[in-house]
Amino acid sequence: MPAADLDSFRFEAQLIEMDGEDDHVRLLVGYPPKVAGSKLVNSLKGVSCRLLCKERPDIQRRYYWPGALWSPSYFASSWGGAPIASVRQYIEQQQTPH
Repeated sequence: MPAADLDSFRFEAQLIEMDGEDDHVRLLVGYPPKVAGSKLVNSLKGVSCRLLCKERPDIQRRYYWPGALWSPSYFASSWGGAPIASVRQYIEQQQTPH
């Protein structure tokens, strides 16, 4: 997805790293402190849902809950000054539980 499609201009956000599993995604997003994390997450979910449902109707038929593709919940955390390379490495090393 092009960054512009994810409201990066409005939020001044940058997708740095992305990974995921069958039931969730992990995103490392850089954005300024003036942006509310909840608004950014809601925008990412809304735009990605519209794009996915448009490009992959099979996803919509298979996974669409009543009224939403994504769960209303999310987890967000700051990395507290850790080097971005360390956070990126953490995301890349996550593995599916066996």
